[in-house]
Amino acid sequence: MNLFKFILILLSICSLNVFASTQEDEINHLLRFIASTDCQYERNGNLYNGREAVEHIKKKYQYYSDDIESSEDFIKYSATKSKISGKYYKIHCTDKAVVKSKNWLLTELTVYRETQK
Repeated sequence: MNLFKFILILLSICSLNVFASTQEDEINHLLRFIASTDCQYERNGNLYNGREAVEHIKKKYQYYSDDIESSEDFIKYSATKSKISGKYYKIHCTDKAVVKSKNWLLTELTVYRETQK
């Protein structure tokens, strides 16, 4: 193998590790964000606090881990809607309109990414 090919392979491996690390950091941030929120997480008509919501989301994250290739996938598979009922999860914050959890988390992911630049 020539030096050029070796360097290309090495750079590819390094970039994959950086991507995986970034994705893990983003997902961990989102989990902390949910756990620490004062908002209520609505799932199948019931309201849960952030810590309760994270417990459920972590279970779904484990279940769908093979399908998750990005932070957006994490949101889609783990924190958007009920697999059983098909109902979307919603976020209830004081003095704000109710929003779908997907939109709430995508907004926070964007904010987080901006702070990491």
